[in-house]
Amino acid sequence: MLADDEELIRHAVRLILRHAEGIEVVGEAANGEEAVRVAAETRPDVALIDIRMPVLDGLATIERLLALDPGPQVVMLTTFGDEQNVTRALRSGATGFLLKDEGPQELISAVRAAAGGDAVLSPKVTRTVIDRMLDTGAGTPAAPAPGAVPDQRLAALTGRERDVLALLGLGLANAEIGRRLGIGVGTVKTHVSAVLVKTGTDSRVQAAVLAHRAGLLS
Repeated sequence: MLADDEELIRHAVRLILRHAEGIEVVGEAANGEEAVRVAAETRPDVALIDIRMPVLDGLATIERLLALDPGPQVVMLTTFGDEQNVTRALRSGATGFLLKDEGPQELISAVRAAAGGDAVLSPKVTRTVIDRMLDTGAGTPAAPAPGAVPDQRLAALTGRERDVLALLGLGLANAEIGRRLGIGVGTVKTHVSAVLVKTGTDSRVQAAVLAHRAGLLS
């Protein structure tokens, strides 16, 4: 399901997804309130939602969509100027976010990843969001001393899990992590879940912040 108040955006996304094998656009909406109604009627697996919409904005729409049973995986469509809203959206339960100017293949891959339960984080925006969270001190619980808590968390990880954490810090999706490490997507999912549990982080973005703070990307 697509929800965006710009008809041109909806038209472009629909055309891209229409030709993707295994993907069907079951509904469209021009505002958040309409999106909730359409989702309740069509029960989509994935909802692509604009953050800025009239009547009911994207952040409020997330809460309403996730209250549905079953609720869809919600992926936010955003622009570079929305990094603060992106952070709020992820904390509200969104599966991830995409830039509106992503290429066709990136959009298709994101929809498939979200349908499979994977987080969708655009590498183009991830660094901006991470920088904001690092500047504000958000994203991971406060440490009593610089580096103390990250070191303790990293000690619990295996070598491969540290590799996965470092690639999460780059904002890579599971498929790309698998290609870089030469492992299957299912194995990547297992490692990501282990990383989140062992480090006490609630999302891939929080894990990415931890990777940056721990210097894994240097």
